[in-house]
Amino acid sequence: MKIFVTNDDGIYSHGIRVLAEALKEIGDVLVIAPDRERTAAGHALTLHKPLRLEEIEKGYFAGNGTPTDCVNLGINGIMKSLPDIVVSGINKGGNLGEDVTYSGTVSAAVEGTILGVPSIAISLVADVDFRFEAAAHFAVGLVKMIMKKSLPKDTLLNVNVPNVSKDEIKGVKITRLGKRIYDRNSIIENIDPRGKKYYWIGGSRMSWEKMEDSDFAAIEENMISVTPLCLDLTNYAVIDDLKKWNIKFSN
Repeated sequence: MKIFVTNDDGIYSHGIRVLAEALKEIGDVLVIAPDRERTAAGHALTLHKPLRLEEIEKGYFAGNGTPTDCVNLGINGIMKSLPDIVVSGINKGGNLGEDVTYSGTVSAAVEGTILGVPSIAISLVADVDFRFEAAAHFAVGLVKMIMKKSLPKDTLLNVNVPNVSKDEIKGVKITRLGKRIYDRNSIIENIDPRGKKYYWIGGSRMSWEKMEDSDFAAIEENMISVTPLCLDLTNYAVIDDLKKWNIKFSN
């Protein structure tokens, strides 16, 4: 099995090392990841400058682009044939609810899916004292299952793991994306040493709506959350209603 590993925390993150070493038990692993942290890079592609790769050790390549760049370059430019799976992570921090729209970790798995490769993103829900072992252990088992069962077309899995030991994991729950409650005071405004105003995004902790089947709820119960995501963002339930609007172009 050929396994492609990437992340958005950068090639030197401990999470990607633990993940790659665990996956070597079941296949040949190629790691291509950003040369620095690219958290919240989203699904950005680099089109305004050349991309470069540096092999920092055998099988580990650092790229000067985004997580999406790394997947695109690896699959379309470096590898001679498609990998069997793309595994993105282990992210230092959860990717729950609307996080998936910002996350470079999830976007790397989205890119793998777009390129026709089964893909998963795996994140550890923690801010400090990261315990990657349970997430890596689960990733190995999930990859094995995907190779047996296969994923539906245009579908990826977004996995979030509580920051606890393997013995403390209460199980696995198939979930939907939760809904964050945003604090309007989340922007920090301050003055720099030269007297100019600046802003810092993410100045307060966010809460979430209580939904029993959400990814947030699973983590709160010390369960691993597995959420299937689809590339098709169309809201089919609204199409018929919009047609009734009789929207026209007028000049």
